[in-house]
Amino acid sequence: MTVPTRAEQAQGWRAPGQDAGWLNPIRERFLLRLLVRKELRVRYRGSMLGMLWSYVKPAVQFIVFYIALGVFLQLSKATPAYAVYLFSGIVVVNLFGEIFGNATRSISGNGALVAKIYLPSQLFPWSSMIVALVHFVPQLLVLVVGALLFGWLPSPTALVAFALGMMILVIFTMGLGMLTAALNAAFRDVENFVDLIVMVATWLSPVLYRISMVQEAIDGTIWWWLYQLNPLTIVVELFHVAFWRFSPEVVEAIPADPSLVLPGEPFGLWWAGLLIAVATFVIGTVVFERSKRRFAQEL
Repeated sequence: MTVPTRAEQAQGWRAPGQDAGWLNPIRERFLLRLLVRKELRVRYRGSMLGMLWSYVKPAVQFIVFYIALGVFLQLSKATPAYAVYLFSGIVVVNLFGEIFGNATRSISGNGALVAKIYLPSQLFPWSSMIVALVHFVPQLLVLVVGALLFGWLPSPTALVAFALGMMILVIFTMGLGMLTAALNAAFRDVENFVDLIVMVATWLSPVLYRISMVQEAIDGTIWWWLYQLNPLTIVVELFHVAFWRFSPEVVEAIPADPSLVLPGEPFGLWWAGLLIAVATFVIGTVVFERSKRRFAQEL
């Protein structure tokens, strides 16, 4: 096999096995699109509902949580527009869980491709992330419609909060996903731990309850600060600011219940969440880059 000359490399030729590292998803956009299409086709092969599953799962989650917590535990009485509050958090943890889980299994799940032909390994977790975003869009549309029914109107504050939340969530989760994808190629137990993390994250973020309830219970302790610095807590609160906090029912209830005002609002500790997300992404990318040459042997 001949090695490309310097002239050929200058014209865009690269030796086999060489790639652009973390820039692969940008440079290999065509391959990335092919992998996204492949994942979508495989996922819904033989399915009668297809993309409708993007609505079914969050709808069932919402109904179960709303009845159990909103009706039985009467959280809906203490929280104005509780349906919007609840669904704002559900869409966050669903997107977190799907990106995290899919990215973790992206290398082991594509073992035949990884072991037999050369493809930039970064494309697999990134394609999983894009598929998760495709499934997130229908849930977001339902959230927007629901918020509008409660009198919510788009505003610059809502758009900034949503953009910050999405940025932190995607960067943070992709960092975790790249890290666990590399580990899962060698140790299959990792994907089971990821499922546990997603389950715990649902309850350790203010999805089902108000953050003021946590503050009342552990304020003044280190646990309160750690809870606030949880990137998922920050993202869920940003989504609440975007879709719930400034709805008419909530604004009207604030004089009677000041606890509806979120800590550090409107955007809270977004800067801390972004810093943690970027640090996690860098660590995950470095570990992935150092591990990717062993994937074929480990699979």
